[in-house]
Amino acid sequence: MSRPIIAILRGLDPAQAEAVGQAILDAGIDRIEVPLNSPDPLDSIGRLARAIGDRALVGAGTVLTMDEVEQVAAVGGKLIVSPNCDADVIARTVGLGLQSWPGVYTPTEAFTALRAGATGLKLFPGVMAGPVGLAAMRPILPKGTQVYAVGGAGPENFGDWLKAGADGFGIGSALFKPGMSVDQIAENARRIVAAFDEAAR
Repeated sequence: MSRPIIAILRGLDPAQAEAVGQAILDAGIDRIEVPLNSPDPLDSIGRLARAIGDRALVGAGTVLTMDEVEQVAAVGGKLIVSPNCDADVIARTVGLGLQSWPGVYTPTEAFTALRAGATGLKLFPGVMAGPVGLAAMRPILPKGTQVYAVGGAGPENFGDWLKAGADGFGIGSALFKPGMSVDQIAENARRIVAAFDEAAR
């Protein structure tokens, strides 16, 4: 069963990529983002795409330019996540057949992203908007708009976010930090999945 959770592997070392990706996938998370400010991110994304790309949606985060979108696509990435709303980046992403998840914080940004063709919206930073902010924005968004809360959303408050209208989450440091063992990452992933399943009941 797939959960609407994107694993954010900021700082991932390419040598660990396949093992970490497989551990996260085995735990029940099948969307993986390697931020481009990680060491050799395109190498990690390429390794993940080759190893588990047939079973997981793999791609990049902190994507700011159209050139970066093309670089991610060239190594097999299929997911583009940004901290901001850039209509040109969104349009290029969609034009290449990749999923586009731009960062938005206001209704203006949300509608700009949707007009440009975004797959879904990353509410960021979630800690600033909070579930209350999402609940206020949700009624004016087009029906079916997917909103993932990122930053300030985690196992301890999944339920609050889901009640406010979140469809899913991007999870970073609660799941992965550089230097963690694969076993620790796997345990974190299982705990996050269990917390999501409990909150979604």
